[in-house]
This record gives sequence, C-alpha cells and structure tokens, in this order.
Amino acid sequence: MLILQLYTYTRVWIPDPEDVWKSAEIIKDYKEGDPVLNLKLEDETTLEYSVGPKNNPLPFLRNPDILVGENDLTALSYLHEPAVLHNLKVRFLESNHIYTYCGIVLVAINPYEQLQIYGEEVINAYSGQNMGDMDPHIFAVAEEAYKQMARDEKNQSIIVSGESGAGKTVSAKYAMRFFATVGGSANDTSVEEKVLASSPIMEAIGNAKTTRNDNSSRFGKYIQIGFDRRYYIIGANMRTYLLEKSRVVFQAEDERNYHIFYQLCASCSLSEFKDLSLTSAEDFTYTSLGENIFIDGVNDAEDLVKTREALTMLGVKEIHQMSIFKIIASILHLGNVGIVSERDGESCHINRDDTYLHHFCRLLGIEQEQMEHWLCRRKLVTTAETYVKNMSHAQAVNARDALAKHIYAHLFDWIVEHINKALHTSTKQHSFIGVLDIYGFETFEINSFEQFCINYANEKLQQQFNSHVFKLEQEEYMKEQIPWTLIDFYDNQPCIDLIEAKLGILDLLDEECKVPKGTDQNWAQKLYGKHSNSGHFEKPRMSNRSFIVVHFADKVEYQCDGFLEKNRDTVYEEQINILKASQFQLVADLFHDGKDSGPPTSKSSKINVRAAKPVPKGHNREHRKSVGTQFRNSLHLLMETLNATTPHYVRCIKPNDYKESFVFDSRRAVQQLRACGVLETIRISAAGYPSRWTYPDFFSRYRVLMTRKDMTIGDKKQVCKNLLETLIKDPDKFQFGKTKIFFRAGQVAYLEKLRADKFRFACIKIQKTVRGWLQRIRYRKIRKSAITLQRYGRGYMARRYAEMLRLTRAALICQKQYRMVRVRQEYLRIRRAVITIQAFARGMFIRRLYQEFLLHHKAMIIQKTVRGWLVRKKYLRARNAAIVIQCFYRRVRAKRQLKQLKIAARSAEHFKNLNVGMENKIVQLQKKMDNQSKEHKTQNEQLNVTNTALGSEVTKLQKELDTLRIRQTAGTQVTSLQEELEKLRVELQEAHAQRKQIEEEFSNEKQGLEQRVEELEKENTLLKKEKEEVNRRIQNPTQGDDASQKETRLQVELDEERQRYQNLVKEYSRLEQRYENLQEDLSSMKFHPGHRRNPSNQSSLGSDSNYTSITLMWFVSLQEMGIEKAAMDLSVFMKLQKRVRELEQERKRLQTNLEKVEELSKRKGNEPKSSTSEEDINADLAYNSLKRQELETENKKLKNDLNELRKAVVDRASENNSSNELQEGYNLLLNQLKGANEELDVRKEEVLMLKTQIVNSTRQSENINHIVNWVYLNEDGELGLAYQGLKQVARLLEAQLQTKSRQHKDELEALHTQIELLKDSLEKKQEMLDHFSTLSPEALVEFSVQQEITRLTNENLDLKELVEKLEKNEKKLKKQLRIYMKKVQELEGYTSAYHLSVPELTRQVTVQRKDKDFEGMLEYYKEDEALLVKSLITDMKPNVVSATVPCLPAYILFMCIRHADYINDDQKVHSLLTTTINAIKKVLKRNSDDFEMTSFWLANTSRLLHCLKQYSGDEAFMTQNMAKQNEHCLKNFDLAEYRQVLSDLSIQIYQQLVRIAEGIMQPMIVSAMLESESIPSLAGVKPMGYRNRSSSLDCESGGPAGYTLQALVKQLGQFYTIMADHGLDPEISQQVVRQLFYSINAVTLNNLLLRKDVCSWSTGMQLRYNISQLEEWLRGKNLHQSGAVATMEPVIQAAQLLQVKKKTSQDAEAICSLCTALSLQQIVKILNLYTPLNEFEERVTVSFIRDIQNRLQDRIENNQLLVDTKYTFPVLFPYTPSVLSLENIHIPASLSLDFLTRV
Repeated sequence: MLILQLYTYTRVWIPDPEDVWKSAEIIKDYKEGDPVLNLKLEDETTLEYSVGPKNNPLPFLRNPDILVGENDLTALSYLHEPAVLHNLKVRFLESNHIYTYCGIVLVAINPYEQLQIYGEEVINAYSGQNMGDMDPHIFAVAEEAYKQMARDEKNQSIIVSGESGAGKTVSAKYAMRFFATVGGSANDTSVEEKVLASSPIMEAIGNAKTTRNDNSSRFGKYIQIGFDRRYYIIGANMRTYLLEKSRVVFQAEDERNYHIFYQLCASCSLSEFKDLSLTSAEDFTYTSLGENIFIDGVNDAEDLVKTREALTMLGVKEIHQMSIFKIIASILHLGNVGIVSERDGESCHINRDDTYLHHFCRLLGIEQEQMEHWLCRRKLVTTAETYVKNMSHAQAVNARDALAKHIYAHLFDWIVEHINKALHTSTKQHSFIGVLDIYGFETFEINSFEQFCINYANEKLQQQFNSHVFKLEQEEYMKEQIPWTLIDFYDNQPCIDLIEAKLGILDLLDEECKVPKGTDQNWAQKLYGKHSNSGHFEKPRMSNRSFIVVHFADKVEYQCDGFLEKNRDTVYEEQINILKASQFQLVADLFHDGKDSGPPTSKSSKINVRAAKPVPKGHNREHRKSVGTQFRNSLHLLMETLNATTPHYVRCIKPNDYKESFVFDSRRAVQQLRACGVLETIRISAAGYPSRWTYPDFFSRYRVLMTRKDMTIGDKKQVCKNLLETLIKDPDKFQFGKTKIFFRAGQVAYLEKLRADKFRFACIKIQKTVRGWLQRIRYRKIRKSAITLQRYGRGYMARRYAEMLRLTRAALICQKQYRMVRVRQEYLRIRRAVITIQAFARGMFIRRLYQEFLLHHKAMIIQKTVRGWLVRKKYLRARNAAIVIQCFYRRVRAKRQLKQLKIAARSAEHFKNLNVGMENKIVQLQKKMDNQSKEHKTQNEQLNVTNTALGSEVTKLQKELDTLRIRQTAGTQVTSLQEELEKLRVELQEAHAQRKQIEEEFSNEKQGLEQRVEELEKENTLLKKEKEEVNRRIQNPTQGDDASQKETRLQVELDEERQRYQNLVKEYSRLEQRYENLQEDLSSMKFHPGHRRNPSNQSSLGSDSNYTSITLMWFVSLQEMGIEKAAMDLSVFMKLQKRVRELEQERKRLQTNLEKVEELSKRKGNEPKSSTSEEDINADLAYNSLKRQELETENKKLKNDLNELRKAVVDRASENNSSNELQEGYNLLLNQLKGANEELDVRKEEVLMLKTQIVNSTRQSENINHIVNWVYLNEDGELGLAYQGLKQVARLLEAQLQTKSRQHKDELEALHTQIELLKDSLEKKQEMLDHFSTLSPEALVEFSVQQEITRLTNENLDLKELVEKLEKNEKKLKKQLRIYMKKVQELEGYTSAYHLSVPELTRQVTVQRKDKDFEGMLEYYKEDEALLVKSLITDMKPNVVSATVPCLPAYILFMCIRHADYINDDQKVHSLLTTTINAIKKVLKRNSDDFEMTSFWLANTSRLLHCLKQYSGDEAFMTQNMAKQNEHCLKNFDLAEYRQVLSDLSIQIYQQLVRIAEGIMQPMIVSAMLESESIPSLAGVKPMGYRNRSSSLDCESGGPAGYTLQALVKQLGQFYTIMADHGLDPEISQQVVRQLFYSINAVTLNNLLLRKDVCSWSTGMQLRYNISQLEEWLRGKNLHQSGAVATMEPVIQAAQLLQVKKKTSQDAEAICSLCTALSLQQIVKILNLYTPLNEFEERVTVSFIRDIQNRLQDRIENNQLLVDTKYTFPVLFPYTPSVLSLENIHIPASLSLDFLTRV
C-alpha cells in the first residue's frame, strides 16, 4: 500500500505558532510530485501548504474521530506528536480525565482542582483488576506493581517525575495510600498509618511555596514500603536527595521558606511555644525575603497541629518535638543577628545586647560569647602556626547563612533518620515497592548548581527509562516469535559521560574546589578547554562565566557563579565545635562525625548495595565529601536499586503556568512531553508495530472485507492471513505472531477506510434497491388511477364540447352587436381622459423640476460643510499619527543609544548598582506607550461614531424634507384626520366610563364574598370547638391519627436504633477478633519463642462474659510489667471493669424492654389503657431514657479513662524498676475504690430519680385539682373502695372485649387479604381475557403457544430442581441406610430381614411415635457437656442432618436447656449456653470462608433464639403456641440476657454470611454483567487493538476466567438453595438476597463508571437484558417483594442512559427525568465515557453535557461518584415460632448422642 493513497480528502496536522499543531482538511487529492497541498482550515479558510521531499515533508495524518480520546496513546493508529497532544487535550478538557496511558507510562495532568476520584471505594474498585481493564489511574499503576510483586516475587518501583507544580507529591501520596489500604498490616500494628503519617512531616520540613507551586517539594525522596510473605506492610524506609538548603537563607519574590517556619510563627501564641520567643513571620529575615508570608487557602497553625500529630504517631516524644522546634526557631533568630561592619571595612562585630543572638544561644544551649566571637572571626592553620583572622561584613554574613543552612540540613537528616527508625521492623522483609518522588527536568532564565544536579539525575533516569521501554518492546516481539530489526532510540550516555566521567564536569568542579584560590571563572575556563570538542557541550557567545549542556530534553545554559561555594558547602569548624558542646543532647548529636555519611539504607532490603569508599578526614574545612560527589554516589545507589526492580512510570504534566483548573496550554504541554520521555515512548512504539490485534478480534472486525470462499475456511488464523495478503501488498507493514497480528503505524486506519468504504457501498446498494422497489409500486398505483380518471374525464369533456358548440353560435350574434356599441363609447371616454391627463402631467413635471433644482442647491451646501469637517479631521489624525511615529522613532534611537552606552560601560563594576531601577523605568515607559496607543484607539472610535452620527443626521434631514413635501400635497387630509381623532376620543371616554362601572360592580361583589367567607370561617371554628367538646366527652385514650404517627415515629426510631446497635455489634466482633489475635501473639511471645499452637482450651477459659477476655489480656500485660508499678493504674482499671459490667447488664435490660416495645408496636389495634397505667408507662419510659443518657455519658467517660489507662500501662511497661513496698498501698486503694464506686452508684440513682420526678411534675400538676376533690369526697373511704371495685370489674370486661376485638380484627384482616388476592387474580385473568379478545386468531394461537411454552419451561426448571434435591436426598438416605443396616446386623445378628429396595426409600423418618412419658427434655451429665458440644457443634457437618428436621442441633440444645431449667440447675444452664456460644464462634472462625457452614449456623442460632423466646413464658411470644407448647415453657430462669447475646451472635453470623457470599460473587459480577455476551453478536469490537499489558495477565493460566450470567444466576440459586435447605427463615433469606443484589449493583455501576470500553450502546443493551434475567430469577424464587429490584435501580438507569438519544434539549429533559437514582456526577461521568463502537455513532457533545449539568444543578444529592460497596442494610430477625412440638422430634443415631436421656 502506498502512503500517498491516504492523502485523499482526509484530515492532517500542520504546524501552528500558537497551538503548536492545527487541524486542516485536504480538499484536493494529492499526487506525487505536487508542490502544494490544498487544505481547508477549521475556520473554513483555504490554504496552499507547500510540500517537498527535503524542506517541508507531507503533514501528519489525523486519526479518525472514533479513535480520539482513547485511554492509551499507543492504541492510536497514527503515532506522532500532534496526535498525542490532541488526544491528551480532548481527554483533559472535554472529559475531564487527568490520567492517560502511554504504553507503560501513566501521564498525569494536574487539574488544579480537588477531584472525587481517590476515595476508598475507588481503591476497592481498582484492587485486583488488570491494568488495561479499567480507566487510567494512579491506583491502576499501584495495583499493577502490587500484583507483579506478589506474582513474580520481584521488587517494584514507581517513578514519579515532572516539573514543579505538576503534581508529583500528590501522585506519590495517593500511591502510598493505595498500598496502605490494600496491603494493611495483618497484626494491627498501624504500620500503614505511620507510612502515611510521614507525608505531612516531610511536607512541613521539605516543601515550600514557589512561583510555580504552592507546595513544591524541594528535595527528592525514594520510599521503600516493605512487605512480608503474605504481602502485608511491615515497614518502610526513606532516602532523600539534594535538599535545597539555599532556600533557608534566601527566597525569590513571591516565594516562601519551608512551611515549618511559618507554622511555628503562626502558632507562637501557644503557651508551650512562649519559650521560643517567636513573633510574626514578617519580623524575621529568613521568612520575609519573598514579601508574601501567606498562601491562599492554607492555615499554617492547623498544619502545625497535623505535623505534631504525625510526629507523635511516629513515636517522637514531646521533649524531642520541642527540641526540634527550638532548633528551627533558633535558625530564625540567627537570621536576625545584626553584624556591624567596622570602619576599616575588613572586620565586623556583634552588639553585646543583641537579643536575637541571645535567643539563638539559649535555644541551642551554647555559649553566647564563643558564638559571638566566632561568627565574626575564623581560624587559619598553616604548617608553622595557627592564628585568628577577622572577617569582613560580607564574609561574616555568608558564614552566618552557611551555619543556618548547615543546622537545618542536619536537622532534616535527623528527622528522616528518626522516621526510618519508626518505620523499621524486625520482621524479615520479603519484598518491597519503592515510590520515587523526584524533580523533573528544569530550565530557568538563570540556572545554577541545583538545576545542574536535577538535570543530571533526569539524564540518568531517562537512560534507564529508554532502555526499559526498548526491553519491553523486544520481549513482546520475542514472545510472539516475529522477526524484528533493532529499533534506534536516543542514547544519552555521552551526555552522562560529560557530567560524571573522569575529568568530567563534576570531576573538574571537585578539583577546582581543592585549589586554595579556586574561582568559578577558572573552573569555567577549564571546562572550555577540556570539553569544547564534545557534542553535548557548548560555550555561549556573549559570556565567559557560563556553559551550555545539550540535554536529552533541551539545551540549558548554566551560570558558573556560586558553583564552587555550593559544592564545597563550607562551614567553619569552630562554629561546629561550639554546637557539639551544646548542653542539649539532641543538638550535640546532630553534628557528630558519623552524621556525614551517605543517606541511610533499609536493612531489610534484599538488595546488597555497597556504600561509597570512606574518604580520610582532611583539613578542618574539608571534613567531608563535596555535595556533587555525595549526590553522584547517592544517584548511583538509586539507579542500582531501580535496575534491580521492575519500574513503573508516572509522568506528571503541568497544563498551564497560572494554576487555573482545567486550562490546557499546548506549548507548555509539548515542552514537558518532550522532556519527560513520553514522545520518545511514542517514537519507539511507532518505529515497530504499535497496533496489535488478536486473531478473533481481527476476524470479527474485518470479516466484511472477506470473500464467501474465505468464510468457509474453519481456521480463522489462516483466513486473517489470506485477507491481509490480499489487502496490503507490502509484507513489511504487518507481521503474524502466535496470538496477535502486528501492524505498522497507519495500517489500521487504512483497514478502517476499506471497511467504511465497504459499508458505504453496501448501504448505497441497499438504498438503491429499496428506493426502486418503492418507486415501482408507487408508479403502478398512479398509472391505474390515471387510466380510470382519463376514461371518465374524456366522456365528460366530449359532452361539454357539444354543448359549447351550440352556445358559441348564439353568443357570436350577441357579441357582434354589443361590441359595436361598447367600442364607440369607450373611444369617446378615453379621448376626454387623455386631454385631462396631459394638462395635469405637464404641470406636475414643471413643479417636480423646480423641486429638484431646490434640493440640489441644499445638498451642495451640506456637502460643502461635511467635506470641510472631514478634511480637518483627517488632518488632525495625520498630525497625531506623525507625532506618534516621531515618538516611536525617538524611542528606538534612544534605545540604540542606550544599548551602545551599555556595551561601552560593560567592563565597569559599579554599573550593576546604576542599573537597578532601569528595568522598572522601561516597564513604566512601556505602560505609558500602551496607554497612549489605547487613547489613540479611543479617539479613532470617537471619530467613527461622529461620522456615523453626522450620516444619520443627513438621512434624518432628507426624511423630514420628504415629509414636508407629503404634507404639502396632503393638506386636505388633515381635517378628516382631526375628525377621526375626535371620534376616537369620544369612544375612549365611553370605554373609560364602562370600565369604572365594571370595577365598582366587581368591588361590591368582592366585599360580599369576603363577608360570606368570614361567616363561613366563624361557623367552621364553632364546629371545630363542638367537635373537640365531643371528643373530650368520648375520652378516647388514643386517637387514630396520633397513634399512626406515633407508630411510624417509633418504627423509624426503632430502625435507627437497630442500625446503630448492629454497627456496635459489628465493631464489637472486630475488636473481639483483634483481642484474640493479640492474645495469641502475646502468649506465643511470652511462653513459646517459636511458632507453636496455643492450647485448645485457652480461648474458652474465662469467656463467660463479653469483657472477661479483656481482663485476662490486661492482667497478662500487668504481670509482665510488674504489679507494684501498675498498682495505681490497675485500681482505675478495676473501677472501669466493674462499671463496664454494670453497663452491659443495663444494656441488656434496655434491649429487653426495646424488644417488648417492638412487639407491642406490631399490633394493629391500640388497646385502651387506664390513665394510671399510662402514667406509669410514661414515667418508666422517662426514667429509662434519662438513665440511658446518663449511662451513655458515663460510658464515654469510661472509654476515655480506659484509653488513658492503656497509654499509661504501655508507658510504664517499658520501665523495669519494681518496688515490692507498694503492694499494701495497692490493696488499700482497691478498697477505697470499691467504697467510692458504691457511693457513686447511690448518688447516681438518686439523681436519676430526681430527674424522673422533675419530668413527671408537669403531669402531676394537672391532676392536683382532681386529687383535692377526690380527698374531699372520700373522707370516709367507702367511695374509694366502691370505685376501685367497679374499676377492677371494668378492667376485666375491657380485657375480654379487647381479646374478642383483636381476634375479630385478625380474622377480618385475613379475609381482607384473601379478598385482595382473589381480586388480583381476577384482574389478571380479566386483563388476559381482554388481551385475547383484541388479538387476531393467528396472534392468539401464537400467544397461547408462547404462554404454554413459558409455563412448561418454568415447570420443567422446578422439576429439575426437585429431581436434583431428590437425587441428593437419595444419596444421603442410602448412606444412612447402610449405617442402620450395619448397626442392626451387629445388634440382632441376622441380615435376611433387611433386604429393602432402594427406590422405595424417599426420606428418613424424622418424626415418629412419641413415648408416653417423653416431655421434650434431654438429660446429660455435667462431664458430657464437652462431648455434647463437640458432637453438635464442633464436629457437626451440615450434610449429616440435611435429611432430618431443619435446625435439629438448635432443638437438641434447647431440650437440654429445658431439662437444666426443669431441675433448677443455674450453673448448668449458664455453662451450656456459654460453651455453646463460644463453640459456635470457634466453628465460624475456623470456617470463615465456608458459606454452607455459616448459613447452617445462622439458621440454628436464630432457631435457638426463637426457641428461647417461644418457650420463655412471656405472653408476647406465646400467642401462636399450641397448648402442649405452652406446657413446655421454662419455669425457673429468665434467659433474656442470653437472648440478647444470641441476637448479637446472629447479627455477626449474618454479616459473615453476606461477606462470604460477596467474596464468592465479587470476581463473577463484572464479567457476567458487563463483559459476557448474553445476547450473541451484539457487542461490537473496538476499531483498534488494545495494547494489553502482558505483565498484567497471568501468563500461565491465561488470565482470569470469564464468567457468564448463567454462572452468576446459578451461584445465586446455590446460595438460596443452601439457605432454604438449612431451614433459614425466609425473611432472613430475602434480606441476604437484597444485600447481594445491592453488591451486584454497586460493583457493576462502579466498574461502569471507571471503564470507558463498556460505556456503549451495546453494553447498555446487554446490561438491560442481564438485569431482566435477574428479575426473572427473583420472580421464579418468589423474591420479587424482597426489595432486591429496588437496589438495582441505579444500574438500570445507567443502562437506559447508555441507550437513549443524547442530542437535543428534549433528550436532556428526558434524561433528567429518567435518571433519578443517579447523581449528577455519575450522569456526567457516563456521558463523558460514552464511546461509539463504529463510525455511524456520534459522541456526546460538550454542550449537551453542560445542558444536563445546568438542569440538575439544583438537585440535592450525595456528591459521591462511586457507590459504597461496603454498605450493609440493617438486618431484622423477625420472631417466627416453630410449629413443631419438642416431644415429636427424633434424634438420628448418626449423631452419636447415646449419652442423652429422653425425659
């Protein structure tokens, strides 16, 4: 294929000075040899673009619109710079996507806005996903690194680079947050929190505000996050590179020093910082040089609080924190020390009363006199003697600043070292992931030593990046076994050798630093002489004090001034010795000789890196290596680490220099893309085969280009080969691999063009055929109609013609006579008229000629005046222009003269001081010139306005002249117009009179109506009063409306309370699990040094209550630290423990009351109660509410005390000093504590009683008058006795009436429900009958057949399930039969009587004839309790009892509890229930991933809870019991507390069941709902090959298995079947299904919102079909009323959103009314992600999305993008009593419970 074939009516990219590249369209085919290319720009202008083979090659081709906005830049068909830039711009501006892949590189554009895409739900969505499956994100790169570390067992690195302000630090922070969330520590040591806590500390001491970034990192760092063999975080290590120390003493304009200085100054008013003697940052030299101490939106005082919290979390004690703050404050005071120059100019001194020097020495603990002496002097050592020399003022200031920089650098290193110690772990590190946050390539107007080191580091990183990209390309080609040639890529090794090789720039710099009188200029001359022949080194033309290095990104000119000083980093030894002698240990430790070594490395790293060779200590000033050498060594160490890991690259791009959100500057972006290596990646990819297709995808996409003969071949691979060999003649343009086809750049676009042409030709052919067929049918109809019309028309026309002939002859005679008379008369009339007209016309022409002469005369006068005015204006304008030109010319001459003066005076040294204000003057002149130009423009505009005004006046005068003429001619019409005006005035007056009359009538009628309304309102108020009187007389205890409102309010409060309570239960289970883990670790560390198992009975010891386990843990810790030391804290702990127990008992009692209130609220009818009982209940409720509030506040206080106790215990555990003399004091404190607690409880009860009395005082005051009257009437007491008797009789009758009415209401409700069901069925049948009546006979037959097929299909599925159940049951029965037969053979000794046929057995008999004396109780001995629990719980398998009574273990346990209650054995009941609960917890912990086991024990636990309620003796639970069941109620014990414990346990089991089910379904949901083709051949294929990352997939297994919707439905069916087989209550099963459907909705919608490839019309169709299948499954299982469908509403609306039209405003209105369950952010995200799969679809326009946003901006909703996948609905366990009597339950022999005795 010739490349010229593509230059036919296509779009191209041409260079543009403003936008870098501009789009244009070819409007004329290009032929080889044409000198120009005819183009049309986007603004419809044409352009002739000259082309040539040498000077100007053909422009770059533009990708089709369907490829614009792709996730991966390498997936574009044309790979070049304009395509990359345009794709990034479209994604950033139109879709607001800041992340884009470029092969292995993630390009991140800083949005300068906080986006909601970094929450925990987003982390969960990206966790476990392949890199190419989801939208580009920093979390995807982090997940890829985490996955490769786990799969390949190789260390990983994430390299984040970019310019200052591009977002490097934020990207690295989010990557570490991902690792902390996904790889959280297994033993709750909070290592991941410590790793994240290091960020605010490093930002405070290492970040500062610059002109480009408000939070710029002024150092590089490499953080290694260590993982163990289970890939949990165990520690971390940090290395830092090249801290910008010069910022401590100097900041440019509008910049700041490091944040920590301003944080301390902002918090100087705090009491703990008074000793620092700090004030505002404006008062210190080191913080006010930038002249702006504030950052918009940043509170430095709040940031200091966060910094201190992070230091505390990392283990930095308060005393060390204050020491750090003192050192930082001392640096500020040092900067304000005043150095006074002496008269001779060669010496200086410091005033004795300098307060800043005093504060500096006091804060550092050093001698003020010595520091004052050595700040102005220095010691010189020669071979003969040592003497002290005074320093000049400039030298002393430089020495002071060097000391400040040195102190801060050492403090920075100390903090980093301390952070590494806090993050270090003794556990062996298995692997690590490193995050490198390093500066990108930098070039400024003035580049110094820092920029040189930064660009040197970027050269090394770019070399490593290029080699890695080339290596990946090579591996891909070798894996696919295709021939390839060596790709030429840019190698920057010569530039690196120029810098670091022998006698390179750094070597020459170090050599010049060793020379005693070395200068920057001498070093520059050495560079010119040594490297002038190098291709990467240049000498500037106009300077001898700078040099140019040709880097991979750009040429950079470095100023040599300051290189030697910064490389030496000179600090005088005398000042350091003073600091070493500080009385503060931290200050002295900072300046140890050992601190000057290289950066610390992680001890747990698997990489063995040798440190640099130690340099022997030299002269006092040269006690360490140069900064350049240190940086080179640390950089080599970093490169060795990176080369030993698998790198992942994140390139941060700064879109503009103004920090504006979502503004894209193309020129700045291109500069950074060239500098960070993205375009180099594109070039390497384009040099090979960038487009890759798998054979099935290529066959599916381009089978339209194949012939019918090719389609008959079974081998798709061979078909693809034949097609490509036919279409593309050049074999070098493609290669066939093992699994993929590789294409050169542009070939996919050519294939797309052929495919589009094929489709276009087919469409034209179909249209031609259909249109011809339609026209032929229309022609036949028209022809038939025309023939019929012609037949009738011809007969009618013949008759008309005959009649016309007769009439014509008669008319001719009449016409002849009439015409003669008429013509004569007409002639005479015309003659008279012509004579009259001639007379009037001649007069008119004469008058018109006169008027024309008059107008010409007036016009000449006007023209004369206007032309004179215009000429004067033109003269003035020319004069002004001449003045302006003279000004400009004089300015140019002045500038030339000034330039000559500058050149002449360049050698003078004092010229720098003279030119200080010159730049400001030039700027002022420029501004003045701009103002003059603006005034000139305004004058021109005023002139134009004046011209237009004069023109309008001329036209106005002409119009007035015309009107005057018309008035002259129309003078006669004035009178008639005046008469008409008078008539109109009269009519108007009459209309006004009528209007007044109507208004008066309206006002009268309105007053009458208002009076009538007032009368009606009065009657209404009277009626209301009468109604209230009647209601008062009736004295209804409760009103219907109030009761319903009260009931709904109680129900809402009950749901909220249940939600809070279940969250507490969940939190309690988590804490209990954490405690067990800690106890196991503690016991293993204390008693067993190795890895051994704990005793099996350890977890059950002392676990009778929920809090005794905590007591054991604390007593163990107290034993380790010594009782004597912990005596005081233990007393407080005993107090807390006792109070916690009491609170737990009170909580259980309140929960019991809550259950009672809940049961009462369920009753439909409200029972009337007496006033006295109602008052008692209200009083109890008030008392309980007050007591609960009191207990909650007390509980909070106790929690705070408990936290303080823990801190105290941990602090004192580290101290080993013990004293046996405190034992007696400890016992005495315990006794005093008990007495104080008892007295406190008494006082609290009194307070609660008083509060209750206060609450009831208002009610009692209302009844005082009635009580007085009662006492007066009841003096002898007889009336009271009689009243009480009547009251008791009334209550008895009332109770009987209530029971009867309740029964009647229940029966009535049952009948109503039956009637409603019959009505529904009748309506359905009526609808079907109506539908049948409307159908035609053929449709009726088809519909009935379809209905019959559906019914038979459902019956067939039900029968299949029944058959599967029966087969499973048959297998179990066979197994049990064999066991029974074996036992019978052993006991009775004969087998002939037991030859039973297997098919006759259907189910084991579980209910058999009851014994005469069996009362439903089972007796066991105390020593058999462990065996009972072992048989029923520990070793129980669900399949053993699957064929028996559901929940059989629960019934057996309850029958044992009944017997213990029957014999009144409290200890036995307590022991059995406690052991049962603990055993169930153990089983669930051991089977934490077994759904069947968890479902089994959820059913049994809930059944045991229902049994405890059913047989508790409480009337509320006995309403549905049979008489025999009421006899089995418990007699002696109230087990309400254990009911609460079992309820909590049921909630925990339910949550575990949901978690297991969600874990099983999680990998199935996305594949089943979004990826599998439920409707075959519906999903299209993307028109390009996705560049799938081979590293993201498991090569051995071939990637994750794809799940279909049938697999998901089958899994749901298995869950439901298991729950039903285990006898789980249907209400609970419905709640489980509802929660699982919510999980399906959340996972599906989150993936839809994060994947661009699935946001298409076909996916919406597939999704709607899948949801309908799930709804069909719910209806088949009779679960459609469970609320599961409602949870799927968001994803249903998302599917509809993908399918609706998205063009007009009507479509926008429809979308707004449709998507009520989706948030605005979700709707906009889906519209941005919507991707057409072929060229016939259109993208959603930006204007349409803006329209949606404007319509929905007032909607109140949650602003969260993703759905919370961890949300759980509050579970409700409804009371469902058993209909099975205990005496009818049979215990199978297979359970081996022979030790139980039936009682």
